[in-house]
Amino acid sequence: MITAIPGKLNSCHDCKDISCAAAVLKISELELVNMNSLENEVKKGDIILHEGSMTSHIIYLKTGLVKEFIRQPNGREQILQIVKQHTYLGLPSLFSDRINHYSYAALENSHICYIDINVFNRLIRQNGEFAQQILISVCKDSLNNFNRFIKQSHKKIYGRVADAILYFSGIVFENDRFDLPFSQREFADLIGLSRESTTRVLIKFKNEGIISIKGKSITINNPDLLEQISLKG
Repeated sequence: MITAIPGKLNSCHDCKDISCAAAVLKISELELVNMNSLENEVKKGDIILHEGSMTSHIIYLKTGLVKEFIRQPNGREQILQIVKQHTYLGLPSLFSDRINHYSYAALENSHICYIDINVFNRLIRQNGEFAQQILISVCKDSLNNFNRFIKQSHKKIYGRVADAILYFSGIVFENDRFDLPFSQREFADLIGLSRESTTRVLIKFKNEGIISIKGKSITINNPDLLEQISLKG
């Protein structure tokens, strides 16, 4: 369930979670965003955007963690990436057919802002610096995901699992110790493996002292060896 925060009249200009793109907007432009946006609280597990729905708003993830995924014909999720705070959701639809091609679900309690898509488009047309920051964001995500999927397609099970651990450590949490934000089944969905195969490799890495596992917490004990496994695939 997505709950609107009552009395959302906070100035976007004073927001401590402002994006790099919004930071280059003029005060009048920020006021325009403020008048055409709504802040919501999202609970863990809530679907923020549904694949196949029409795009009426661009969503800004102020705080929290979100998974971007598509639903395969067999009903299984293909998780494309983990989205961190201070990121816009739904940008690919902005520049294409106005249909959401991905679903987004909260991995933890989060705060989001719905921004009217027409206002967002207007800002892109009239503020070159803002448009540049948005394009940088889109290109960065596209390249990161493309490179990750290409590398993943050429690797065997051990390389894929090592890649996923390094992805969480280096990209998502920027720490050698982190808590998986979802189940091992979803971890497997991220790398396109079965849960059983993924679990076997995690246990092997644990038994060899490469990582430590306690519940959902993973600690990388030997990052150099994990990097070698990732590179060799």
